[in-house]
Amino acid sequence: MSRLLERARDLMAKPGAWLSAEGGAYALRLSPDRRSRISLTLTETEFRALIDQPGLRVRPGGGWSGRAQPDPTPSPAPGRPGFVAGERDLMQPDGRMVRARANLGESPIAWLARRKDASGRPWLTPAEAAAGERLRREAEQATKGASLTMRWDALPTSGSGTAARMEPTDRALSAARRVEQALTAVGPRLRPILTRICIHGDSLQLAETGLGLRRRQGKTVLKQALQALADHYGIG
Repeated sequence: MSRLLERARDLMAKPGAWLSAEGGAYALRLSPDRRSRISLTLTETEFRALIDQPGLRVRPGGGWSGRAQPDPTPSPAPGRPGFVAGERDLMQPDGRMVRARANLGESPIAWLARRKDASGRPWLTPAEAAAGERLRREAEQATKGASLTMRWDALPTSGSGTAARMEPTDRALSAARRVEQALTAVGPRLRPILTRICIHGDSLQLAETGLGLRRRQGKTVLKQALQALADHYGIG
């Protein structure tokens, strides 16, 4: 596939993109105004290739627009990128084992680390992403035993607990101490967003809503928190 055709298919996926026949060729525009700049000029062969993929439909007012293609992969619920609903066994502070709802998919930090801004730069630095993932793993390990604080391990649960009781392992208790030390180190202002995203598994959007932050303010606060967390861990 030629680069021009590949580019044409990418552009036709954008809202408002359309084609018009002009002088034996086909003009691709991204604005409904016929006087707007032509982004690409295509030959008859390239036009017919677009008919096959992604498919074209007659556009009101003349020309053709792209035919939407179904996404073969289901989209995550709004505000929950990378979320795969599931359950896992967690120990409660009183020693009972219960089945708890959990995200079995990609963590919010891993999802954010793959995002890029308008300049093509990653949203999170490697140090920020590594610090957030370390806190998440520590918290997950800590929930396998009785916690030291109810401030961060009160995860939502479903189902009734079993009669089984287990003593917390030294490993779980050590992880719980490390989590509490890390959250204390970042300070009371930054602690809540780390709790929401790294421990509870909320998306950035849900964390913003839950903490009463303005849209996009959460990203700034999260980066500050992850930078402080990276400093605590000595990462970067």
